[in-house]
Amino acid sequence: MLDKLGLAGIVGVLCCLGGLAVIAYVAPVVAGGLALVLVGLVLVLRGLLSGMLSAFGMDGMI
Repeated sequence: MLDKLGLAGIVGVLCCLGGLAVIAYVAPVVAGGLALVLVGLVLVLRGLLSGMLSAFGMDGMI
């Protein structure tokens, strides 16, 4: 999976995790909510990408 992300993707994931760690240190409940929002956003984007790929005839790519 790491080879598919590339360097910018890995840095982005590390920044998100670092930001959540800083927020969790100060306010754990807020960090939990932000984590849920991020996971939900990723799932929505995955669904949109999957639908777009199936419209182009590339089902099963994701």
